[in-house]
Amino acid sequence: MLAVIMAGGIGSRLRPLTDRIPKPMVRIIDKPVLEYTVEHLKSSGITDIAMTLCYRPSVITRHFRDGSKWGVNIRYFTEEHPLGTAGGVALATKDYDGPVLVVSGDAFTDIDYGQLVDFHNRHDGVVTLAVKEVLNPSSFGVVVADREGKILRFQEKPEAPVSNTVSMGVYVMDKAALDMVPENTKYDFAKDLFPRLKGKLYAMKTDCYWSDIGTLSSYYLTNNDVALNAKRFGFCL
Repeated sequence: MLAVIMAGGIGSRLRPLTDRIPKPMVRIIDKPVLEYTVEHLKSSGITDIAMTLCYRPSVITRHFRDGSKWGVNIRYFTEEHPLGTAGGVALATKDYDGPVLVVSGDAFTDIDYGQLVDFHNRHDGVVTLAVKEVLNPSSFGVVVADREGKILRFQEKPEAPVSNTVSMGVYVMDKAALDMVPENTKYDFAKDLFPRLKGKLYAMKTDCYWSDIGTLSSYYLTNNDVALNAKRFGFCL
């Protein structure tokens, strides 16, 4: 399976940490969060990786090169102008026909990717979202699903959330969904594509660790969590 890592984030709320590097390159303990993501994919048996880049792409390409150091194959797709989440992924999968695992490059998680893929294969949706309960859902995409996991309602960063279950920015997508994304157009999953897939979206709830590292406080909290549970995340402290 091909994994597409969305790694074009600026991370303006993480400044000054992101003044000279893109958000996915901020460090968790001693390595960039993006490096942890690559290692986690490799340990899950996924070695074919595409990265969508935008802000300071050379920082990422110089660090990872072809990916052989990590036992993976990495291809890069740099957006000349921001294409949005769906636009960037559609560009990276233009010549690929199978299902795709889409991963946010600026979040830290130990989700079981294999479990997510299996869930997707057992259901008849075209997109499966990994979701998790959080204390403050208003900053995320909020999901309401039935017992089978079929998504009944999706709210993007609502002022009055109808649920505490949110999208983690990790998806398994059939190519049919990505074929709906217009070329060379800024297009987002949550705002543009998902509303067109009503009845075809599923959610798999997980209790894995997940942090979007969206603010300095969440970034420092994540580093603290990892330091206290280094073995779980594969860090040697």
